[in-house]
Amino acid sequence: MIFFLFCIFLAGLYGGISVNRRIFFIQGIPAFIGLILLSVA
Repeated sequence: MIFFLFCIFLAGLYGGISVNRRIFFIQGIPAFIGLILLSVA
């Protein structure tokens, strides 16, 4: 599960850099929050 969240985060980061910053906020931030929550649990 961590691997898939990391892949989603990287895709959001790449999309935010290459296409539109809004992609990072819609896709990257929630994946990052999920990674943090998984590491705490």
